[in-house]
Amino acid sequence: MPRSLALVAGTDHLGPPATVSVVIASYTEARWDGLTAAVRSALQQDRPPLEVIVAVDHAPSLLQRVRRELPEVRAVANTGTPGASGTRNAGASVAEGAVIAFLDDDTRASRTWLADLVRGLDEVPGAVGVGGRVSASWAAGPAPRWFPATFLWAVGASYEGMPGARSAVRNVWSENMAVWRQDFARVGGFRDGFGKLDTSSAPEDTEFCIRVAGATGRTWLYEPEAEVVHDVPAGRATWSFFVRRCYAEGKGKAEMAALDDGTTLADERGHALQAIPRRILRDLAAPLRGDVWGVARAFTAGAGLLAAGLGYAAGLSAARLPRR
Repeated sequence: MPRSLALVAGTDHLGPPATVSVVIASYTEARWDGLTAAVRSALQQDRPPLEVIVAVDHAPSLLQRVRRELPEVRAVANTGTPGASGTRNAGASVAEGAVIAFLDDDTRASRTWLADLVRGLDEVPGAVGVGGRVSASWAAGPAPRWFPATFLWAVGASYEGMPGARSAVRNVWSENMAVWRQDFARVGGFRDGFGKLDTSSAPEDTEFCIRVAGATGRTWLYEPEAEVVHDVPAGRATWSFFVRRCYAEGKGKAEMAALDDGTTLADERGHALQAIPRRILRDLAAPLRGDVWGVARAFTAGAGLLAAGLGYAAGLSAARLPRR
């Protein structure tokens, strides 16, 4: 989860514009429409990419379909460990651009997405990578009225409490990320075998960002103008999914802390102890302003905090870590 820090303005990039390879990870033909929309959005950028690479996770029929129906992209198979991390690494391994930008197969980039991301790398020499805003597109229409905005991370979208302007942050999300290719290679990419697979929801992007920043001594930027839209299917607009996702997030953060000695969760702790309680208090008072759903949002936020805490405790127990 990103945090806002003081950011010192850098000088303009003096060399030629950086070339960019866009990598889109995919794993199932059930998301074909989303994949093709993501590819189109990448190809139609105001700042065109050098190439668009579709990395396919152990799905031979999908790989053949990409090669047959999307000849304008470069298709590559993940032949290593299944999962989001291995699939993105497979795509990055063949990338030729100086910068690697990542999208998911359920996201669509705005026309200025690449230009906004790369501008951050150009203007801030100390930046190792840039991430942007993720807006949720709910399949059923508007967001459920019981859903607290401070928990939009549970559906992979930017949430209340994130910076409103370009800021230095601890981490960004892999569904909207650009990083220098040499720095990506320096740390070996995303941690193989750690990340999203089946019901697991380990935060591979957060772990990657922390590791890259530690290895390079440089920072990540959050650039809200670099926007993508993330599709939220109807199955994720339910209260039961919300609670399960919060539990999985807590458990995944404990697993991440076990992998990387010294990793702190100050960002998550600050959000849980400050931004969420403030919103709960406002939502509890919302009926006085005519918003009867405020109490439901407050209750949901409390349930989300509890579920995340239980997940974190379970992750600590599994990793045999001392409780901090």
